[in-house]
Amino acid sequence: MKHVVWDWNGTLLDDTHAVLHAVNQVCRRYGRAALTLEEWRGVFSRPLIACYEGVLGRKLSEQDWADIDLVYHVEYRALLDTCGLAAGVDLLHRWSGTQSLLSMWFHDELVPLVERLGLAGLFTRVDGLRVDVGGGSKAEHLAEHLEQQGLDPRDVVVIGDVVDDAEAARHVGAQAVLVTTGVGDRVKLAATGMPVVDSIPEALALIA
Repeated sequence: MKHVVWDWNGTLLDDTHAVLHAVNQVCRRYGRAALTLEEWRGVFSRPLIACYEGVLGRKLSEQDWADIDLVYHVEYRALLDTCGLAAGVDLLHRWSGTQSLLSMWFHDELVPLVERLGLAGLFTRVDGLRVDVGGGSKAEHLAEHLEQQGLDPRDVVVIGDVVDDAEAARHVGAQAVLVTTGVGDRVKLAATGMPVVDSIPEALALIA
């Protein structure tokens, strides 16, 4: 493959503990018992509003969803400084092809964070979410991300940690490699038909 599109949360950024903390603060707000990481991996899906409806056992209004989104992001941001780069990220400096970053984290916060962690110079383009409330599909964002760079999807592999990464890649006609380092359940990842590995070094070795 000539070009890698990297996911951020749970892939390049080791933030799973912050994600779980934020999820459990939402659960606490709605009187739901805390989840373990394996439990969250087992129920995680998109669209996220439907996922939370299953977890909380109730239908969510638009206001409910706005409140959940706010609680989650306040709690997640409180731990963001404790999140570092995932093991093996240093190998990105040796990748012979081009690479870019596409995240469902907010663009205005993503860019300075990527710069602070010393990765900005690696990427031909960095795109994050440019809306106020997250939780949607990655597919359309990936299509635009590739179009903006003039990339042929057949030359692209997406590396991410959730089923949505595989579905987005399939939507545009790209390949994907999924890593088990984030919130994706291994069984669900494998069910996509895309290769599943346990680390960034394994992912890069697979596409070398």
